[in-house]
Amino acid sequence: MFKKILIANRGEIACRVIATAKKMGIATVAVYSDADKEARHVRLADEAVRIGTPPSRESYLLADVIIAACKQTGAEAVHPGYGFLSENEAFAREVEAQGIAFIGPKHAAIAAMGDKIASKKLADAAGVNTIPGWNDAIEDADTAVKIAKDIGYPVMIKASAGGGGKGLRVAFNDAEAFEGFTSCRNEARNSFGDDRVFIEKFVEEPRHIEIQVVGDSQGNVVYLNERECSIQRRHQKVIEEAPSPFISDKTRIAMGEQAVALAKAVNYQSAGTVEFVVGKDQSFYFLEMNTRLQVEHPVTESITGLDLVELMIRVAAGEPLSIKQADVKREGWSIECRINAEDPFRNFLPSTGRLVKFRPPAETMFQAQPETRFGVRVDTGVYEGGEIPMYYDSMIAKLIVHGTDRNDAIEKMRSALNAFVIRGVSSNIPFQSALLAHEKFVTGDFNTGFIAEHYGHGFVAEDVPHDDPNFLVAVAAFVRRKSRERTAQLTGQLPGYGVKLGQDYAAIVMDSKGAHQRIAVHVDEVGGEVGIARVTIAGKTYDIRSASRISDGTISGQCNGKPFTAQVDRGSLRNPLALVVQHNGTKIEVMVVSPRMADLHALMPFKAPPDRSKYVLSPMPGLLVEVAVQPGQKVQAGERVAVIEAMKMENVLFAAADGVVSKVVAAKGESLVVDQPIVEFE
Repeated sequence: MFKKILIANRGEIACRVIATAKKMGIATVAVYSDADKEARHVRLADEAVRIGTPPSRESYLLADVIIAACKQTGAEAVHPGYGFLSENEAFAREVEAQGIAFIGPKHAAIAAMGDKIASKKLADAAGVNTIPGWNDAIEDADTAVKIAKDIGYPVMIKASAGGGGKGLRVAFNDAEAFEGFTSCRNEARNSFGDDRVFIEKFVEEPRHIEIQVVGDSQGNVVYLNERECSIQRRHQKVIEEAPSPFISDKTRIAMGEQAVALAKAVNYQSAGTVEFVVGKDQSFYFLEMNTRLQVEHPVTESITGLDLVELMIRVAAGEPLSIKQADVKREGWSIECRINAEDPFRNFLPSTGRLVKFRPPAETMFQAQPETRFGVRVDTGVYEGGEIPMYYDSMIAKLIVHGTDRNDAIEKMRSALNAFVIRGVSSNIPFQSALLAHEKFVTGDFNTGFIAEHYGHGFVAEDVPHDDPNFLVAVAAFVRRKSRERTAQLTGQLPGYGVKLGQDYAAIVMDSKGAHQRIAVHVDEVGGEVGIARVTIAGKTYDIRSASRISDGTISGQCNGKPFTAQVDRGSLRNPLALVVQHNGTKIEVMVVSPRMADLHALMPFKAPPDRSKYVLSPMPGLLVEVAVQPGQKVQAGERVAVIEAMKMENVLFAAADGVVSKVVAAKGESLVVDQPIVEFE
């Protein structure tokens, strides 16, 4: 067995590999860019090596520098994680040539299956069902349009070396095919150093289901059941689960056997994933093979009780698989939510900055410990007080639960999301909560178009209706009352001037446009006990018990005998007197005051925000890579104005209306902040 391995990656996956290595008694080496000098994976590793400046192409994509770090530290093997160099055949080949073990498949298998064009041809030759398409690299955008028309819209435009949603577009007409080809090629060149693009038929209303396989150097290959990955946004997975609520045992076996056959055809030695698109009649077609560890591997670990990273390490060390197909379990149900640093209420734009608070829910399952089951697990590469840089992927954590069945897993996940506190950057937790509460998700009636169908207009607060909105008001009233009680207990107050608790309050729930709803609230103590109160709103009683304080970030306890966890913060940018309450994805801003103060508040005028409609503003932090207009130019609505690169994605800004450019405010190459002006119109 290896004595020391180097992890050629960053973030949560580097931390994940380190956890298994430590369990196995293997020393670890981390690599880091200047942006990651204080990162969690650097702190967890036994030693660390700087490999360059923040951009990936100047650090994590430098194969020769990483190999030099192996030699410098005496690392005997490299685990590439996912992304970056994990599916780079040249890197794997050079690692092997230098006498270093690659903890992944052999370079020949990566070349055969990591290239999506080659893998489709191989799968077709092996008798695996494949989707109609053009499987050779396409020269230019005009040719792409012609091919797309011949195949028939809609089509999927994909970078050959792509992955994780990068370098992928769906086109429904000639214009989208032309623009999609250009963007895919640019993203592929910047992210993977390979700008080859191909086109295939887009199967409408598909399910995205993948089979996890593991093979060894002795020719043994097993499949570890399937993962349901159909909940996607912009072709990036949002929620994954295992098993799938859709496929039958017959389909599962057929898909598994085809995946194994494909792996054996290329002498596959490691963990890998064969992805399929599955029709509503359970017909399935090969999409691609990911020759690496997947982001969503924890759900497979949960239902099988296997440590996939350990299996990869042992196979790379030449050991045979310790399991046969008959040994593979499928116990319970596991769900994973990707927690991303993005603002769902601003069209999911990236959010970077300092993590003022990062407090995940309590863990009862742990990385590298497959024996811990039926609980909550958090995989992350960040920590409270750390920075979320703009150079890398937006995912900051993975929240995994394991339940006895699907309904139990959904309930566990909703509770865990309620307890996950992130402040300083925005997160997609409200969106995840909305998805988990959606009737069609709960019943398993969805496909890869689910988010586009139900949230095509974007995501707004109204998309997360609470089943009892007054519960959030009751929590705010409880917090306000308990805060007043603690103030009343302070010593040194003059007689007659102490804090009067009162029982009748007015809750003022405010929206973003300045409108507010006034709700009468009555609060009684129950037997004078600390941490207990009875809140009455509109004739309904909420008996709340909680020992939490507002400084905790979460209020946990019982309401009418049922457990709950809600997030409560004091103050907002608009109103420092307000309480911000979040539960099951619903968020309200509410002031709990005396009836007299509520009367006075109603007289306060609303100050509208300034009109900035004549500016094109940066919707996110990022690098301005292109300004497509110049002063004096006439611009039509929908015309390309600027391009911003953030978290490995290219974001094109278009004009919202016709106009004439007055001046260009920001320069190409400038690092932008949110709402920074780029272009001003007359």
